Amino acid sequence: MIKLLPILLPLLYGFIVYKFSAWRTLKELDNKSVRLNDPAFTPTLDRLAAALEIPQIHVNIYEIEPVNGLAAPDGRIFITRGFYNKFKSDEVSAEELASVIAHELGHVALGHSRRRMIDFSGQNALRMALGAVLSRFLPGVGPWVAGMASNLLAARLSRSDEYEADEYAAALLTKAGYGVAPQIALFEKLETLTGAVAGKPAAWLLSHPKTSERIAAIRQLEARWDKA
Repeated sequence: MIKLLPILLPLLYGFIVYKFSAWRTLKELDNKSVRLNDPAFTPTLDRLAAALEIPQIHVNIYEIEPVNGLAAPDGRIFITRGFYNKFKSDEVSAEELASVIAHELGHVALGHSRRRMIDFSGQNALRMALGAVLSRFLPGVGPWVAGMASNLLAARLSRSDEYEADEYAAALLTKAGYGVAPQIALFEKLETLTGAVAGKPAAWLLSHPKTSERIAAIRQLEARWDKA
């Protein structure tokens, strides 16, 4: 049992981190969000709900300024106040905002939002266990190597999730009668909306794929569906 401690302790730590992270995330969202109730946007939500064959879709506004959307571990969908303000100022159309919500619905439907919390704790556990092993062979740099390996794995998994959620959103928007045009249009203006600047990290280190690659993937989906 003692020999297994270097492995068991990181796993226990990962479980505790997962529980705490989920609790902290939900508490933050509860304290800083309100239900989106906008008559100008309700018909758009109703079309998405009809396409999903459900009564309605609830969306919450997370009271922060950065432009973003997110799916909570408990399945709730959020857009930030900053994103909603872009819609109110006509910088983003109702259909484009719907594409964000469809994307986040994809994360929920595909189990990404809950899995990401588990992945986060698992990555910490993996980092600790791998660091402990590598430190025996690479004194001083073992933890750094373990951290880099964990981060690369996390980035790859996250980018895969984004492509899957994009595909889900494209299918939902198409079924709702919007097609993929709003999704592509939003991607084309996303860097401007988010205030992105030059000097960003390399795409393979980012949690999201390059915007151009996501657009290309959506166009390929559209072409495949047109041929079907």
